[in-house]
Parts: sequence; structure tokens; C-alpha cells
Amino acid sequence: MANTQELVKRIRQVIDTGGFAHSDRLPPEREMCETLGVTRNQLRRALAELETHGLIWRHVGRGTFVGARPVLNLEDVTYLRDQVSPAQVVSVRLTVEPELARLAAIYGKKNDFVQLTDCAARCRSAPDWRNYEAWDNKLHHAIARATHNKLYLYYFETLNVVRRSMVWGQPRTTVKPADDYSSFDEHDGIVEAILAREGDFAARLMKAHLQSVYARILPGLAQSHPEEFT
Repeated sequence: MANTQELVKRIRQVIDTGGFAHSDRLPPEREMCETLGVTRNQLRRALAELETHGLIWRHVGRGTFVGARPVLNLEDVTYLRDQVSPAQVVSVRLTVEPELARLAAIYGKKNDFVQLTDCAARCRSAPDWRNYEAWDNKLHHAIARATHNKLYLYYFETLNVVRRSMVWGQPRTTVKPADDYSSFDEHDGIVEAILAREGDFAARLMKAHLQSVYARILPGLAQSHPEEFT
């Protein structure tokens, strides 16, 4: 009989190595049972343990998702997605996430800093774009958690779920990011500033990072909304 704690570790490894980001849906239970070589009851005990710690959440009829259960339900997310434009999402990120980086530098704890460093390193070593995007998402989420401010975390998670529900249409011409991909150094700079507790500097670096990302994804945005990129 599979040990629950050992199975929990194996599922976490599947999530980390499988390129799953926050709010991504895990494979169906039947498929996970086959992959892990366990029974449905054994799997469900391990999933219940993960859910207790806020590492996954389950929705009857929809599946199992990575991360803590969002305050908004899926219908609300769909509604918000249909009501906002990509430019509005960018505007909110440029307002909220620099402040999260500043607060993370002030209130972050040793364990938070370990997670930030690990996420940035895993972005660099990602074998493909899906894994990179998953670890990039985990890095930004770890910064939000490091604020230890539940209300800011709620705002971030709402924004993040809506953002990830949108289709951005970013073309990929390579299997993975190039070794000199600009976001690598940008991530490292943000993390280093947070670890050094240089909050204002971390905020400036986060804003510059997001501006760099969206100048690449939505090149027309800087021209149509110059106030967001100054």
C-alpha cells in the first residue's frame, strides 16, 4: 500500500517537472493513477493532503487545479475576461506587481527568499517554453506570497487567473528560451533586490521587467499607451 506522504511528494514532483503553473488543471484521476501506479483511494488521500496545505484545489465536475482555491469562481473569471482588454490587464499588472515586489522586500521571510531564488533558477534551466512559463508564473506568485498580505495576494490571484484565461497569441519559434533571454537577468535582478530588502529598487526593476515583457508580446501597446511605459 502506497504511503500517503511519499505519494504527496511524488505528485508535487509531477507538478514541478510537468510544467504546471498556478491554476492549471492536472490530468484526470484515472490517468494519474496509471502514471503513479496507485489506486483511486490512495490518490485521493494524497490529493486531500495537498489540498489541505493549499497546494491544489478540486472542483467537482471540472477537475483538480494547481494552487490555492481562488476566491472567484470560474464563472466570475470568464465574466471578467470578457469585460477587460489586454491593455487593461497590463495596466493593472504595472500598478500592482511593482508594489508586491516592494512589500516582499520588506516583509519576506527566509523561506520566501529560498523559493524566489529557486523559481528564478528553474526559469533559466527550463527545458521548454511550457516549463519556463510555469516557473515564471510561480516566481511572480511567490513574490506575491512573500508580502504576507492576504488582500494583496487576493488581488494578485484574481489578476493572474484572468490574465491566464486570455489568449495572448505570443509566437514561439524556438523550443525554449535562448540562453541570453532578457527575462532571466530581469528575474535575477528583482530577486536580488528583494533579498537585499531594497524595496523601492525591487519595485522599479519589476516595472521595467513587465514593460520589457509586454513590449515584446504586444509591441503596439507602448505606442498606444505611452503613459504605461514611462
